[in-house]
Amino acid sequence: MNKEEIIKMKISRVEKEIRDTPYDKSSEHHHGVLKAKLSKLKDELEGPSNSGGGGGVGYAIKHSGDASVVLVGLPSVGKSTLLNAVTNAESKVGNYDFTTLGVIPGMMEYKGVRIQILDLPGIIEGAAGGKGFGKKVLSVIRASNLVVLMTDIQRIDWLKKIGREMEEAGVRLNQRPPKIHVHRLDRGAIQIVDPFKTIAKDTLIDVAKEMGLENATIQIGEKLESIDRFIDGLSKTRTYIPLVEVVTKIDMVEEKIKKNIPGGVIGLFAEKSIGVEEFKEAVWKGLGLVRVYLKRERNGIPDKGEPLIMKRGQSIEMVLKKISTQMSQDITRVFIWGREAKFQGQEVSFRYPVFDEMEVWFGR
Repeated sequence: MNKEEIIKMKISRVEKEIRDTPYDKSSEHHHGVLKAKLSKLKDELEGPSNSGGGGGVGYAIKHSGDASVVLVGLPSVGKSTLLNAVTNAESKVGNYDFTTLGVIPGMMEYKGVRIQILDLPGIIEGAAGGKGFGKKVLSVIRASNLVVLMTDIQRIDWLKKIGREMEEAGVRLNQRPPKIHVHRLDRGAIQIVDPFKTIAKDTLIDVAKEMGLENATIQIGEKLESIDRFIDGLSKTRTYIPLVEVVTKIDMVEEKIKKNIPGGVIGLFAEKSIGVEEFKEAVWKGLGLVRVYLKRERNGIPDKGEPLIMKRGQSIEMVLKKISTQMSQDITRVFIWGREAKFQGQEVSFRYPVFDEMEVWFGR
């Protein structure tokens, strides 16, 4: 029995103990420690030696463009059709399972931004445990900037099922990382700084020990809804990715059935371009990208042909560093124009956050 098989056996035992242990106030502490043990074992399983998913041909993807997006769905739900509709790719389209046996890349250009779209092999239930193309697909998902979950109108429930699969695999969709800071120490055991006190301190300490911490100060900066959130904050293998959900083949059902599509989920019939523009806009918003236009002269016209692509929340200082680290030493003033400026030509600090279609002039 190799190391991976041993870890999987231990995982099965812990999962069974969690299932067999009734959850109530008296068992809350024990459940927390078991979940921490399970998380640590899964972290071991997803370590560098196991991240490739085993033998066979791996998916070594060369990322290009300003961001990468992966299409994840059951076999034959229309990923290839969507890829062909929004990019310059030519992905083989068929009406049988596993048409796409590799990863097909395409480039979607939208609002001046180049977004790489990756059509992944059809993923099946149980992918988190390595079934089908599971592990290889998950490795590509982890390296992406946004994931698109796709199913057809006949299998809407799959969205929830694969969401749970992703959760089990340590992928957190449309979630932000916990506000938990760990400061490791040479001595002093484990100290918890928790102003919210929603979970017993002894439980937090024992969970931290189970996760491999010995001497550390753990600062909690949010009200913890569950021990799972605390474990996420201590784990090194969690991945936080924005999500867009799509239901395809909406042409095959009556209008009353279409009403079953959950709110926020995009209904799509790519062959007739129905929902395609809505899809592009959802991807754009999910990525949180903004375009920044530079001015050569303060009263001049900005260069809108080649925008700088930044992330919402980044500062103008980061824009300057992206242009040139040497140039940043000579710049002392910055002026902005655009929809979110208080007035056109407003002088702001270098800590000012960027917004979409911001126009910027740097001065000495």
